[in-house]
Amino acid sequence: MIVVAVTFPARERSVAPMLDPFGLEVLGREQCLELLATAGIGRVVFTTRGLPAVQPVRFVLADDAVNFGAPAASPLFAAAHDGVVAFEADAFAPDLGSGWWVTVLGRARATRERARAWPASTADDRWIRIPLEVVSGRRLVG
Repeated sequence: MIVVAVTFPARERSVAPMLDPFGLEVLGREQCLELLATAGIGRVVFTTRGLPAVQPVRFVLADDAVNFGAPAASPLFAAAHDGVVAFEADAFAPDLGSGWWVTVLGRARATRERARAWPASTADDRWIRIPLEVVSGRRLVG
């Protein structure tokens, strides 16, 4: 008996993106971080006086964290003392019906040390870091 092994060249297959139940493309961590690095402005979601609050901030992605400044007397800075927060950044093209958003969850920490490439801030600002503990994102393709 003669056995012949036949191999075929690998076919290039385009991998269909993974979609969530709403039909949105689920982004991987690396894709999320690449997009997040392009945003510059995002929103911190935190709790103040038992209620949710949202604060837009200029930020930079550095040292494996979202980094930004906040005035020392602000509710945002008060929430940054070991509080769990969410951070969201996005970009949309309404005319094309497309866009993306990335969310980071982490325990915010005030720090005295500026990370590399911190965003511009006022003299009163204190520095806050949100480590990239949980990162998720979606893309809407029109």
